[in-house]
Amino acid sequence: MPKRGTSVLHLKDVSKSYEGADGPVPVLRGVDLTLGAGRTMALTGESGSGKSTLLHIVGGLDKADGGTVELDGTDVTTLDDRARARLRRGKIGVVFQQFNLIPSLDVAANIAFQARLAGRPDRAWIADLVSRLGLEAHASKYPEQLSGGQQQRVAIGRTLAAKPRLVLADEPTGNLDEESGERVLSLMLDLVAETGASLLVVTHSSHLAARMERRLHLRAGRIAE
Repeated sequence: MPKRGTSVLHLKDVSKSYEGADGPVPVLRGVDLTLGAGRTMALTGESGSGKSTLLHIVGGLDKADGGTVELDGTDVTTLDDRARARLRRGKIGVVFQQFNLIPSLDVAANIAFQARLAGRPDRAWIADLVSRLGLEAHASKYPEQLSGGQQQRVAIGRTLAAKPRLVLADEPTGNLDEESGERVLSLMLDLVAETGASLLVVTHSSHLAARMERRLHLRAGRIAE
């Protein structure tokens, strides 16, 4: 496990624009950000402030126009599509608001999926996750047979099964009621802490943001702490 606090993620002067009808539309305007190992951070901001774009760039799903994005000492901005895909499989886990489970796989297979992609299947750890997430009675069920809270717990288990260095979560409780959301959030924080992963959460929820160690606010593509 990496020493807590050492830098896992470092962004320097990251910029991104998209083409609009009248030319380039700036979305990120020189973002700086550092996240230490085992640390948690919330990224808040109004719709259109650039939160999701930043998360996609950190996760290697999109490329920055300028600046650097270092993950574990690797500058993601210099990698081609194939190398970014390898980095995602090996070091990054993503928890989506929409769960994105594989309908044809049962709970146990969904949880094991990411670890198999990363080449790190660990049957004991996956069984422990199924138990810790309260899914033992549902292990042979399929996503459509689960409640929203149960599906999100499966998604968290899938993400953590590969023991990523960095977990990215995009509104992870946004589709859940308050009670289910609180339960899921607590489980995610406990398991992230146990694995030593760093956690970056994009959220509109002030309650969720308050559970993180640090909070950054994006306004018009710039960080305003």
